[in-house]
Amino acid sequence: MSDRPVVLDASALLALLHGERGADRVAAALPGAVLGAVNLSEVVAKLAERGMPANTIRVVLQGLDLDVRTFDADLAYAAGELRRTTRAQGLSLGDRACLALAARLDAVVLTTDRSWSGAEVPQATIQLIR
Repeated sequence: MSDRPVVLDASALLALLHGERGADRVAAALPGAVLGAVNLSEVVAKLAERGMPANTIRVVLQGLDLDVRTFDADLAYAAGELRRTTRAQGLSLGDRACLALAARLDAVVLTTDRSWSGAEVPQATIQLIR
């Protein structure tokens, strides 16, 4: 990768956990990749939907040694402001929260979501993992 921090979108982390195409790119960013708390919640929800027990979810995710960041007021404002420039891509709150965190950290963000490719977010570099 680069010397810049790496932020994971929920879709990228799920690709790793499910062994999907692009998982190797996410694995290369571990340990210490950054994950926003909003995206952590999305991952937990998807794993729970698939029937994974809550204690197993916690063990699996804690074992990845992710740097989980809170969704504070400044990120809430930044994510809300991103609605203006990302509306055409149809990005969700979780998507915009991830991008706002990446911008704050001047980071590379990994995602599987192709709709992000048209988004322009200063100080964040979007990389599709597949």
